[in-house]
Amino acid sequence: MPSFAPAAGRDVPAQPPPTGVRPCCDGSRSPRPTCSACVARGLTICRALPPEELVEMEQLSTVIRIEAGATLFDQGDEAGSVYNLTAGTIRLSKTLADGRRQITGFVLPGDFIGLSSRATHPYSAEAIGPCQLCRFNAATLGRMADRLPRLEHELFDRARDELDAAHDQMLLLGRKSPREKVASFLLELAHRCERWGQRPDRVSLDMTRTDIADYLGLTIETVSRTLTRMKRDGMIALPSSNEIVFLRLDAVRTLAEGS
Repeated sequence: MPSFAPAAGRDVPAQPPPTGVRPCCDGSRSPRPTCSACVARGLTICRALPPEELVEMEQLSTVIRIEAGATLFDQGDEAGSVYNLTAGTIRLSKTLADGRRQITGFVLPGDFIGLSSRATHPYSAEAIGPCQLCRFNAATLGRMADRLPRLEHELFDRARDELDAAHDQMLLLGRKSPREKVASFLLELAHRCERWGQRPDRVSLDMTRTDIADYLGLTIETVSRTLTRMKRDGMIALPSSNEIVFLRLDAVRTLAEGS
């Protein structure tokens, strides 16, 4: 499998948690949840592990909680840890030297974050709302994967998924019109939320219109106008600023495909 530890064969200390990041159990708050009771387990890298391997993995993890707006890690920070997100939403972004920001993705429950062969993180990760994650030492988890074929397979699949997502994002930014971009984004978000058993015709948006614009390479005005037009055309309803209801799902799919 591809290496994702910054220094093969060597444990890299995790960086001290930044402000807003704290262990799940500190003696005064609720106790640490177990892996077997995790509501996101069926979507995480742990899903294929039998009980004995799950116990071993649990012993390697630290459960942390992040407050809304807290930064999990910054672009350029040492990549000593990797994470399973079990609750909340995280935005990933890259910042240019002149301060311009490009959001490169949104991490949802069940997603794996921090997978990289670089010594430093190539992007920043910030909590949109309160989040909970399992944190692992990258090199230690890599050696565990060398011993456990099921875990190795899961990590390989995550690396492959990230590559596929990067290709999709290149197409989204480079070739699609603004309306096609917004429609594609909504459908992808609906597909990911559906994995949680949520209704396929309704999407809750944790991210702001500005976040969506920065992800799609558009202005916030264009995103707002596009959503309003889709509403006027009877494709979607907007019950609130953070909720989308699909009224004509086939029409949204047709729009996203440029047909």
